[in-house]
Amino acid sequence: MSKIIKIGTRDSELALWQAKTVQQLLENLGYKSELVPVKSTGDIVLDKPLYELGITGIFTKTLDIALLNHDIDIAVHSLKDVPTILPKSIRQVAVLKRGNVNDTLVFKNNEEFLGSKEAVIATGSLRRRAQWLNRYPTHTITDLRGNVNSRLEKLKNNDWNGAIFAAAGIGRIGIRPEESINLSWMIPAPAQGAIMIAAHQDNLDVIEACSYLNHEETEICTTIEREFLNKLEGGCTAPIGALARIKDGEVSFKGVLLSKDGSKKIEVTRTEKLGKHQDIAAYASNYIIERGGKRLMDDIKNEGKKTNVYSTKSLSEEQRLLFNEKVTPKSSDFIKTNPNRIHKHVVKDTIDNVIITSKNAVDALLMNFSPEELQFKNIYCVGRRTKRLVENKIGKVTHSEKNAKALAEYLVEYIEGTEVTYFCSNLRLDDLPNILESNHIKVNEVEAYQTKYDAIELDDSVDSVMFYSPSTVQSYKQKNDKDVIAFCIGETTAKEAKKHFKEVKIAKVPTVESVIELVNDHYV
Repeated sequence: MSKIIKIGTRDSELALWQAKTVQQLLENLGYKSELVPVKSTGDIVLDKPLYELGITGIFTKTLDIALLNHDIDIAVHSLKDVPTILPKSIRQVAVLKRGNVNDTLVFKNNEEFLGSKEAVIATGSLRRRAQWLNRYPTHTITDLRGNVNSRLEKLKNNDWNGAIFAAAGIGRIGIRPEESINLSWMIPAPAQGAIMIAAHQDNLDVIEACSYLNHEETEICTTIEREFLNKLEGGCTAPIGALARIKDGEVSFKGVLLSKDGSKKIEVTRTEKLGKHQDIAAYASNYIIERGGKRLMDDIKNEGKKTNVYSTKSLSEEQRLLFNEKVTPKSSDFIKTNPNRIHKHVVKDTIDNVIITSKNAVDALLMNFSPEELQFKNIYCVGRRTKRLVENKIGKVTHSEKNAKALAEYLVEYIEGTEVTYFCSNLRLDDLPNILESNHIKVNEVEAYQTKYDAIELDDSVDSVMFYSPSTVQSYKQKNDKDVIAFCIGETTAKEAKKHFKEVKIAKVPTVESVIELVNDHYV
C-alpha cells in the first residue's frame, strides 16, 4: 500500500503518545503515516443524524465522525474510553499489547493516612470512588477531572492526601511521581491499559495493515471485559470493574459492580481453559445480575430521577423489573393488617357456607386453627389468588368471582341454604352483606383481621398511583389531596377511585402484573 495512512488522535499528551506509538509500529512494517490531531467536531456533514449512526462516547465522538467523513484512515483510542457498541461502519481493527492494568494512588508526603479515619482522595471515576469508599468508608472523595498533567497539578495545589490515576497513563508519558503505589486490590476499568485502533469498514487496505499490530491475548481479555460491561448495561454511569488474564493456558476473570457510595458490592470470579472462554462474560454478568445486580443497576440509573408512579402495595424485585424505562416507580404498603384472635366456638361445628374475600382472611384462619379444624361445606371466594390459596391450605372452593358484588349476586341465585359466615376485616365494603341481607340471606360476620391505613405523603413528582383495593384508595386520601391517574386492579377498586380521581384505568385481569402492564401502556 503506497498511500499515507492518516492517524486520527485527540491532542492531549497521552493521546498523542499513543498515536505516535501506532505510527512507529506501522513504519516498522513499512507503512507511511501522518498524525492528524482532531480537536473539535466543527461543521459536520453526514447523511444521517448521529444517533442513527450509533455515535456515543464523550472521548471518541470526534474521531468517529472524522472516520465516517474519511478525514482520517484510523483512530487511536484508549480502549477503556470506547463505547462497547461501535458506530455503524466503524470496526475495531487492532488492539496493541496491553500495558499496566492497575490503578495507581499518587500521594503527598507519605502513606500513613491510609490507616486514618479521615482522609481526602481525589478522583473523577465512579468506579474508583466506589471501590475506595468500600475499602475506606470514612474517607472523603473529591472530584478531579482534566488531562493527566492538569490533574497532577491540582493534586499538588490542593490539600488532598492523594489522587488516583491509571498506571498506564502516567507511566507512558513518563510523569509517574515517586510518591505512588499500585492499587492491586482495585479492579480496573474494562480494557484499562489497552490501546485500540479503529477504521472504516470499507478501508480494506488500512484494515489489513493494522491487523499485523493486533495482540491476540490482549484482544481476548479486553473482549471478555467489554462484553461483561455491555451485558450489565454499564458505562461511565456505573461503578463496574473487570479484569481478564491469560496464564498457563487458562483465562481467569474477576468482575465487580458497586453502588455509587461503595456500600454495596457484588463480585464474581471465573476461570476457563483458553479456547473454552467464550461464555465467561455471560456467566459473570448473569452471576452479578442474579445476586442483586439488576436492582443495583436500576437504582444507579434512576438516581436523580423523580418518582412518577407509586404503588400502594410493596412490589417484588421481579415486579419492579417489569416497568419500562419511562417509569420510575416506588412502592410501600398503604394498608397494614394484623390477624385477630378467633374464638374456637366459631368453627367448632361444620359451617355450611363460608365467604373469604382476601388472602389476609386465609392467613388469620390458619393462624388460629389447623386445616383439619376448618370444616367448611361450601367455600366461596373473591379472586383467583385467594381461591388458589384456599384450595392449597384449607379445602376445595365451591365458587369464586372476580369481585365481592359479583359473588353476592351469584349467591343470591345459587346458595345452598339462607345463611353465610363471612370472614372479613374491620374495614370492608357494604356491597356483599347488603345484597345478601336484602335477599333474605343472613350474614354472620367474623372479624378475622384488623386493617390499618398506613399511607405516606407522596412527592409532587408522582402523577399516578397504583391501587389494589378500595382501602388503599381511602388510605391514600388520608395523606394526599392530589388528583392523580389511578391505575386499579379491578372494578371494585375503580368504583372507589372514581369518587376521588378524574382519570381511572382498570387492569384487564386482577393481578399486580396486569396493573404494571397498564402503567407501561400509559407511559410510552
